[in-house]
Amino acid sequence: MNMKQSFKKYLSTKLLLEGSEKILLAVSGGADSVVMLDLFAKAGYRCGIAHCNFHLRDTHSDKDEALVKKLAEKYNFPYFKIDFDTRKYAKENSISIEMAARDLRYEWFEKVRKKNDYDYIAVAHHSDDIIETFFLNLVRGTGIRGLSGIKAISGKIIRPLLFTSRTDILQYIKQNNLEYREDASNNDVLIKRNKLRKEIIPQLADINPSYRENILKTIKILDETQNVLQEKVDEFRKELINRQDEILYFDIQKILKSKNPEFYLFELLYPYGYNAAQVSDVYNSLNGNSGKVFYSAKYQLVKDRQFLILSPLSKTMPEQTVYLSEHQTETKINQKLKLKIEQYSYQTNYPKDSKIAVLDKDKLQFPLTVRKWQAGDYFYPLGMNKKKKLSDFFIDNKFSRTEKENTYVILSNNDIIWIVGYRIDNRYKIVSETKNILQIAADFS
Repeated sequence: MNMKQSFKKYLSTKLLLEGSEKILLAVSGGADSVVMLDLFAKAGYRCGIAHCNFHLRDTHSDKDEALVKKLAEKYNFPYFKIDFDTRKYAKENSISIEMAARDLRYEWFEKVRKKNDYDYIAVAHHSDDIIETFFLNLVRGTGIRGLSGIKAISGKIIRPLLFTSRTDILQYIKQNNLEYREDASNNDVLIKRNKLRKEIIPQLADINPSYRENILKTIKILDETQNVLQEKVDEFRKELINRQDEILYFDIQKILKSKNPEFYLFELLYPYGYNAAQVSDVYNSLNGNSGKVFYSAKYQLVKDRQFLILSPLSKTMPEQTVYLSEHQTETKINQKLKLKIEQYSYQTNYPKDSKIAVLDKDKLQFPLTVRKWQAGDYFYPLGMNKKKKLSDFFIDNKFSRTEKENTYVILSNNDIIWIVGYRIDNRYKIVSETKNILQIAADFS
């Protein structure tokens, strides 16, 4: 069976496509995506071509773009293109260049798909990618989930070349005289995936010439095993987690009483960006003091007395939104602001400093929210029984524009209890009946 026949068979039997679907093809200009484009065109599908210029390879990126545009004209397919400042995005989001490029392209692909009524987005991963990803995840310690292979279908993403290898793709290129662009960085063995591809994986042939087939067979078994385990994890998740809006509460005692607590904890936290080493740290904290915080790229996990509290880091705010659990002792809001939290019983002497909030703890509802102030925010300034807009408070106190832009507030159940570093809310001040005090100190160093 030749490549075209194998491709059509894979589309119908594995991806369950009927031929009438509209497919948006992610085409970089490399060999893999050029072959995918040619195969879809010859199979008679209605396709569009989407190309991202990440501007990471100087003039080479522009030459890639020029080739893809030329291919769109050759095949007479609609052409969609976008430019990204990938390095800037990576720096702003504190992620790797590779992760930045991935996030940017998939978000844009989905926008194009929806706007133009494409059924699926096709990306050109092949079987060599499955093997390389297996070994990368093995050394990263991702657990069975990361070893179970690249999925043929993930939502609206399809991978129609998983049936074939890099060798077969290059052979198809030669047989059909297809033009493509070679990324010189693919030969850089300082890049982990390239080192695997160029130096490590080829040595497996010396051990067993059938290593490819055997590894792919093992990955298939692991995938089936993961599906069975996932059913158990889903059952456990329903018993374990309590959701309140975007905040998840994981019952610590239920985790500890399970037969395999660290395994379940990994499976529960992995979807939120926590790796094996982080999960191990979380697990080791379960019998420790409350207040420890663990961060992934998009989430914050707080170890409280009874629960692990998981909350998203806000995408919409210039600085992240942070949640404070009842027993937290400190948290870092940004490079210039850290909060230190203490609790004690009522006393007559307490700090009188605008950078320290002294509050009636029993009036508060946890977790508290820390965020930048927003238009329309109001509070009841200490000593007043009438509410006041924060914008008016800023005017009265002659805040500069910079001071306003960098002002944070802390909320309890949507009530602002403190304009951080300036004034607490009158409703949450300590009184003679106060029994328990929560003290929050702002460190702007």
